[in-house]
Amino acid sequence: METEQLHAQDAYLRSAEAKVLRIHGERGLVLDRTLFFAAGGGQPGDTGFATRADGTRLAIVDTAYLPDRSAIVSTLAEGSQLPAPGESLHLTLDWERRFKLMRMHTACHLLSVVCPFPVTGAAVGEEESRVDFDIPEADVDKADVTARLMAFVSADHPVFTRSITDAELDANPGLVKSVNVRPPRGSGHIRLVCIGENGAVDAQPCGGTHVRSTAEIGLIHVGKIEKKGRSNRRFRLRFGSPSV
Repeated sequence: METEQLHAQDAYLRSAEAKVLRIHGERGLVLDRTLFFAAGGGQPGDTGFATRADGTRLAIVDTAYLPDRSAIVSTLAEGSQLPAPGESLHLTLDWERRFKLMRMHTACHLLSVVCPFPVTGAAVGEEESRVDFDIPEADVDKADVTARLMAFVSADHPVFTRSITDAELDANPGLVKSVNVRPPRGSGHIRLVCIGENGAVDAQPCGGTHVRSTAEIGLIHVGKIEKKGRSNRRFRLRFGSPSV
């Protein structure tokens, strides 16, 4: 991996120095290190800006992996003046957007605890997220799910990461909740996002960014539950109190 992922160790890092390794395509920057999260696991890529030595700001409108995941590419806004390879940049994250995504992503993990069914899809958003579950024919009450979700939020459980080996994951297949997505292998370790003391509430493979405690999620509710097939149910999570 050419790009060091600073956010993997500290999701609260808002700025950092980086060097341009090369230009990818028309507007892509491959950097030696970044605090911008590359889109994956249902979480969109980060945005922000890079400041050159002369004070010029370059808007970063998206962040993604190269297809072979060998590096991360930060895409500049159209019309941006491209920096040269070897040039140093000061990176600044759009923190307000990222923090919303961190809160939402952590809430999606909690929702998978409240609804312990196979996850068939997910998308994390700034104001609304969705999680699809394979749920047998049964009535699911959104008010009840919201109440149990908020109980976890209010309990202020710690959220942290730890690593396990491929063999440990094979010995604990229940850690993987997604039906369609499997954690990448081959690096020698798999990153787990854990909630609760010693991961007592939840532990699952995830490369996304999350808050340090469930209380940081704030008010959140299930705004809607949609039927998307014989056994597929789509839960829409939204910030704030549920409307009456």
